[in-house]
Amino acid sequence: MNALEIHKLGKMYNNTKVALLDVSLEVPEGSFFALLGPNGAGKSTLINILADTVRPSSGSISLLGHELFLERAWCKRRMGVVPQEIAFDPFFSPREILRFSRGMYGQKNDDTWVDELLERLELTEHAHKITRQLSGGMRRRLLVAQALVHRPKVVILDEPTAGVDVELRKRLWDFMRELNAAGTTILLTTHYLEEAEELCDHVAIIDQGKVITSQSMQALLGDVASSSLYLRYAHTLQLSSQDRAALAGFYPRINQGQLCLTLNKLGETSNFDQAYQLARQCFGSPLTVTVGQEDLEDVFLRLTGEKKSEKQGGTTG
Repeated sequence: MNALEIHKLGKMYNNTKVALLDVSLEVPEGSFFALLGPNGAGKSTLINILADTVRPSSGSISLLGHELFLERAWCKRRMGVVPQEIAFDPFFSPREILRFSRGMYGQKNDDTWVDELLERLELTEHAHKITRQLSGGMRRRLLVAQALVHRPKVVILDEPTAGVDVELRKRLWDFMRELNAAGTTILLTTHYLEEAEELCDHVAIIDQGKVITSQSMQALLGDVASSSLYLRYAHTLQLSSQDRAALAGFYPRINQGQLCLTLNKLGETSNFDQAYQLARQCFGSPLTVTVGQEDLEDVFLRLTGEKKSEKQGGTTG
């Protein structure tokens, strides 16, 4: 059974701007599913439709076999959403907000679970402060707690670790792994592709409102990923239109200051020599040359046509 089935979902704004075009996805129950795409790809629109804050122009969605738009109350009790936007009443405390949220889902107080959420998300010592006294990172963690307080079967995390420091982020992901191992389906959008590769067992990449690929992470990195040639030069590289044309068959891009060229998959006849000679013609002899297997970020950049990598700051916006 699939936790989510999205069929031919479309969204058009003002009858002119297409945000989603015939998006179809299946999110297996119990999966940790990454939804990736560059800025403006349609991720936020899709998440907002799932959260029932935006109405689609066409298509359908089922949650655990129930129609999302026809059985809203049933679905909302079984879904938790962590949005990008932070919005709380500034005069309530985290503990009060979590108690109110359970009531909004028709559930009785469960202070044991509330206390566990506050502890796991490192908010216990701030539980009685009003939310306007909390830092941005604390408020984002409170959003996560609020999405989990009614013990949903499906959790949607829209950039949940933005503004959260590295150590807290690791502990948050440990908690999400535990929830996933216990059967919670998690749909994640994130700027941090290395996190998606480490955490998720399925991945979908969308661009310009369309699904480019949707498959297991293992299949994507096994079937789509190629080996890559990395060349480091003494000078800063910039790819001109002439360089791109000369290297077009190798998807040239600058990755952390290195020229990165996509080679054939491992096991296929190597086109290393051809790529290397073309690079030398464009830029001269490199300082270092290495070959490595593509990771998720390399595949993402190649499939979406992104021109540069920003591993430190994120790539998926």
